Amino acid sequence: MKKVQSNSELKRRIFFTIAILLIYRFGTFVPIPGVDIEVLKKFFASENANMFGMINLFSGGALERMSIFALNIMPYITSSIIMQLLTSMHKGLESLKKEGEYGRAKINQYTRYLTIVLAFFQSLGVYYALSNPDHSAFISDSKIFMWTTCVSLVGGTVMLMWFGERITSSGIGNGISLIIFVGIVSSLPSTVIQIFDLSKTGVYSWLMPLFFFVLLIAFLMIVCFIEKTHKRVKIQYPNATMMKAAGMADSSFLPLKINISGVIPPIFASSILMFPSAVIQFTGVEGDMLISLLRRGGGLYLLIFSSLILFFSYFYSSIVFNTEEVSSNLKKSNCFILGVRPGVATSQYLDKIVAKLTMLGAIYLIFVCITPEILVTQYSIPLHIGGTGILIMVNVVLDLVSQVQSHLFATKYNSGSTPKRKRVRMRA
Repeated sequence: MKKVQSNSELKRRIFFTIAILLIYRFGTFVPIPGVDIEVLKKFFASENANMFGMINLFSGGALERMSIFALNIMPYITSSIIMQLLTSMHKGLESLKKEGEYGRAKINQYTRYLTIVLAFFQSLGVYYALSNPDHSAFISDSKIFMWTTCVSLVGGTVMLMWFGERITSSGIGNGISLIIFVGIVSSLPSTVIQIFDLSKTGVYSWLMPLFFFVLLIAFLMIVCFIEKTHKRVKIQYPNATMMKAAGMADSSFLPLKINISGVIPPIFASSILMFPSAVIQFTGVEGDMLISLLRRGGGLYLLIFSSLILFFSYFYSSIVFNTEEVSSNLKKSNCFILGVRPGVATSQYLDKIVAKLTMLGAIYLIFVCITPEILVTQYSIPLHIGGTGILIMVNVVLDLVSQVQSHLFATKYNSGSTPKRKRVRMRA
């Protein structure tokens, strides 16, 4: 902490980040014109609002208040995932990615354009979902409110995208992740207050709040441990004899995370499970039986949710970690894995390791995502975050700590590498 206080550049970045995040939180309370708040509260209290649960969680309740930041940064996250998938499948985008800084800038530009398109269609979906004649949340059925809703939501998403880029360049870093983190953390106080209120009214015993916090801390420690654990694959350099003679290490390690796919599998799985409810909501067809079968916390829901997480873990890990590309890069660098021949053998060896790690990571993701669902549905614990939110929170905090450490190290290195001028005394 003393190092942070003595580092003026790091303090400036931290204060800038806090200022941007405060502006973001203020914007989540700025409503869109023409919305009836009372009708909106009734809509989100009903079961019809389940399909908006993830967006409302990531936006910190902005969707429930129908503010200008109601869509949050979700369109940008979706477009980033789509561009990442297209880059791995489209040869033109793949070659563009390899062009260095210019290629990355062009892909980021395409991502921004796609974000605007997705935000427009999502804002239309939100408008039509809330303008149902049975429970219209707008004061009038005039189309002017459709356009004000679309312009406000798309403009809010673009503003948040700019906020994230500014935090990344001028703040502490990883602005998009910090915006999502603030939105998720904002729901924690309401959870704590509800638990204490339920214990006061006699619904829970006085030990329940203590048990909840102990369980939450243990849960967070497990997530932190898994996210920081790596499988280290030893890499050997060709000039080992010369490096040993110079007193240098002749080997390094290729770190492989247990959870290679990150938080993408739970997000994809939740989106697919919400899709039938969204179709039924928008089309108005009879689907009460399907909705009851896929109710949150039900046996079929948990089974499909776990299966989708397992599937997307293998699917996304194969895209994130391309073993053939890693094997080719090792071969070009004249490096090899100890005891494995370069080329195809290295790729096959890495495939086996990644498959085992992906299975462990999928089991870990299923445990983290299913446990909160059971606690909420079976034991009526008012936990609004969910497993996906906990994963995002832990990853953002760990990444934030590493960003601060890197800034401190860079400042220390720059100050230590600057040569000090010596005063030369002139003799008469």
